[in-house]
Amino acid sequence: MTNRAVFLLSLAAFASAASLRATDTLLPQLAAEFSVTTGGAASVVTAFAVSYGLLQAVYGPLGDRYGKYLMVCAATLVSSLGTFACAAAPTLHLLVIARFAAGATVGALIPLSMAWIGDVVAYEQRQARIARFALGQIFGTAFGQSVAGVLAEHFGWRAIFVVLGVLYLVVGALLLLELRRNPLTRRSAGDATVTIYAGLARMAGLLTHRWVRVVVGIVFAEGVMMFGSIAFIPVHLQHRFALGPAAAGAMASAYAAGGMLYALSARRFVARLGEGGLAAGGGLILAAGYIWLAFAPAAWACLPGIVAIGIGLYMLHNTLQVNATQMAPASRGSAVSLFALCLFSGQSAGVWLAGRVVDAYGTTPVFVAVSLGLALLGFGFRWQLKIQAQSVRT
Repeated sequence: MTNRAVFLLSLAAFASAASLRATDTLLPQLAAEFSVTTGGAASVVTAFAVSYGLLQAVYGPLGDRYGKYLMVCAATLVSSLGTFACAAAPTLHLLVIARFAAGATVGALIPLSMAWIGDVVAYEQRQARIARFALGQIFGTAFGQSVAGVLAEHFGWRAIFVVLGVLYLVVGALLLLELRRNPLTRRSAGDATVTIYAGLARMAGLLTHRWVRVVVGIVFAEGVMMFGSIAFIPVHLQHRFALGPAAAGAMASAYAAGGMLYALSARRFVARLGEGGLAAGGGLILAAGYIWLAFAPAAWACLPGIVAIGIGLYMLHNTLQVNATQMAPASRGSAVSLFALCLFSGQSAGVWLAGRVVDAYGTTPVFVAVSLGLALLGFGFRWQLKIQAQSVRT
């Protein structure tokens, strides 16, 4: 029953990741339709990330009180409304508002799913299980970037939001059926002492622990560099190599292939490299991928760099995710939501900053800067993991 329940959560993660990355490929089209710069059009990415992050302060406590699986189910169904509103938005201003509303509900899906997995899966098996759960997120990323481009060329940019809205309804219905027939999905429900105010206080209290501060600080930096720059890969391909949105989206989604390679081999990677090796190795592979992408002489030559970015991302980020599920086991919903809050706060800042640089200087300086930063971040996390291991032993 655990496998089926996790698979359905993975479908919710698929929809969430597709929503997050769908607008990356659309930025040049949105800029042209609404007569703004690419950086100005990127406000649709920023709005989604801001609300996604801010609402974690609410979803963590609600998950601890009412049950994480139930909250994922409810948020999936409600997410269809904000997504359909994106499809109907007549102006950029209203599209930004609709994206903000969609991000506010979509934000519950992946963090609370991870927290539920942390509740029911032993730590020794958790990294491999979360890596398999992340397959939904990986494929959703590929779907969002590639299918958005194809639909935009043939039916306009609004079509992807119609497809995603229907997807949320279908996945939400499947999650509701699982809640009714699988008692394991209700295992984490029922802490009636948790209120929103108490949950916020609990999240703030978690920051008194050194290891929590380390993990959320590193994921904030990752959000600024990695997730702030990845939104502009389709823009890079369209502007530098004159690709259409379908081709650019398809190529950008190749980083999901790298993530899939890692996810399917996660057990072997963990056994051979350990958490520290995954963090440092992921940072180096990310650095190599971004440098390659920045200076590739032709569109086809970008593919190895994009795949490398996918491998490095999931090596580093999956290790951070696993540590997030264990940094405060008694308040796992709040802890993982705090983690997501910092990740998407970082992404919001990163997209805004990268958008300013892209408008002024293009995408190459962004990719060079993040390649150096992510290499340092990976080794920094490895060092902190060693310190934490020593403190636990003593």
